[in-house]
Amino acid sequence: MASIFSRIIAGEIPCYKIAEDADHFAFLDINPVAPGHVLVVPKREVSYLFDLTDEEYGKLQMFAKRVAEGLREAVPCKRVGVAVIGLEVPHAHIHLVPITTEQDMNFSHKQTLPAEQMEQLRHDIAEAVAAKLA
Repeated sequence: MASIFSRIIAGEIPCYKIAEDADHFAFLDINPVAPGHVLVVPKREVSYLFDLTDEEYGKLQMFAKRVAEGLREAVPCKRVGVAVIGLEVPHAHIHLVPITTEQDMNFSHKQTLPAEQMEQLRHDIAEAVAAKLA
């Protein structure tokens, strides 16, 4: 059975899409640890990040870097924190979280944001990321 992320990529489940290319997809986490929290995934469903081929892994990291650059421009923060946990969904993914303090990366404090705020974040981040991917 396809993971929830594969279903999002296929358009079966709606999301706040940030960017995509032939092999990767980025979208807002619906339960962010901070506003602007983005998930970056390979389109090919692989359960564990380190099971990607070296080439796939490198390309995913470069895609994530471009997304992080746009995210940092769009959402005020000191850094973009990076986490790879991968226990909740059996589909390799990278968390990109705009942070000002280390406490901003606390995955025990997920939140729900209003749809209007999520859409504004999606718009602002997607626009900044598009410039990085061009």
